[in-house]
Amino acid sequence: MKTFSATPADIDKKWILIDAEGVVLGRLASIVAMRLRGKHKASFTPNMDMGDNVIVINADKVQLTGKKRSDKNYYWHTGHPGGIKSRTAGELLEGEYPERVVMKAVQRMLPGNRLSRKQMTNLRVYAGTEHPHEAQSPEVLDVKSMNSKNTRS
Repeated sequence: MKTFSATPADIDKKWILIDAEGVVLGRLASIVAMRLRGKHKASFTPNMDMGDNVIVINADKVQLTGKKRSDKNYYWHTGHPGGIKSRTAGELLEGEYPERVVMKAVQRMLPGNRLSRKQMTNLRVYAGTEHPHEAQSPEVLDVKSMNSKNTRS
């Protein structure tokens, strides 16, 4: 029996909708990363983009365990000498673009190569409940009911 290797004709992409309200950030990111890569499919091929299109809503209501909301820092550099800057996770979640916390968590769970950068384009994250992808009729994936540890009250 030969090992199956998917070709572009074999790939079947679905649209998945995930509500992030009350879900722990790391658990949400690992589920989304697995869906983006396509590892949940039996026909998974590591060198092909066979993951689903994922829509995450309510990204501003994601939960962090422990003291991560005040202790976890996100760093960036301006490019000038001494130009390192940082914000805490709480500041980002309460700021103008809270969806960046979810985007960074998912991005850091994917390998750092060209294929994962292409797979990140299949992720759409929205801070509120509204999204412009109703025409794709996405399937709802209930992350809260998968495991009791996925939620925080």
